[in-house]
Amino acid sequence: MKKAVVLLSGGMDSATVLAIAKSEGHECHCLTVDYGQRHQAELTAATQVARAQGAAGHRVIRIDLTAFGGSALTDRSIGVPEAPTPGIPVTYVPARNTIFLSLALAWAEVLDARDIWFGANAVDYSGYPDCRPEFMHAFEALANLATKSAVEGRRLTLHTPIISLAKAEIVKRGTALGVDFAATVSCYQATEAGLACGRCDACRIRRAGFDAAGIPDPTRYRF
Repeated sequence: MKKAVVLLSGGMDSATVLAIAKSEGHECHCLTVDYGQRHQAELTAATQVARAQGAAGHRVIRIDLTAFGGSALTDRSIGVPEAPTPGIPVTYVPARNTIFLSLALAWAEVLDARDIWFGANAVDYSGYPDCRPEFMHAFEALANLATKSAVEGRRLTLHTPIISLAKAEIVKRGTALGVDFAATVSCYQATEAGLACGRCDACRIRRAGFDAAGIPDPTRYRF
């Protein structure tokens, strides 16, 4: 089997991407980043998802982005919006995906894995600039300039299979692959038990996806 590194946040998108990578014959090594986000529930969810889907390995790396703040997810003095806001919301974490992909790239090179799988989505999402296809193409180009493996002819491919899918399509794809969405956590301000607020951007987008897909929403809410 081809080794691959799969970035796994514990949310529904990355859980679906893990299932897709496995269905395409990859030996999946999951990487989760504890970056100082508001809650630990998604880290617990990532561990459960990796185990349930039979990942070959799962590592959690600690990077303290609270040292910089600048986001509602890494600075508790900034509230999480509970209504749609114009422009890029304050839940955007500066350089987060660049950092995550760089860590995945480092581990991929050590594993001699030529594939990284990432659950970025640029359709039903919050407008984060580092979720766009242009960024993914640029990072893949960077990866193939920056690593010993690529210079020696073992080029890396960055897979973003859900980047152009609507949330309802992601729900349907994951359901078809047996993803247990009840085990995933998407909420920006979930409780430590993983209960979702039902009001933040992530909750609204997730719920709308299940509604549009015609599939019951298994999310555990506080109410």
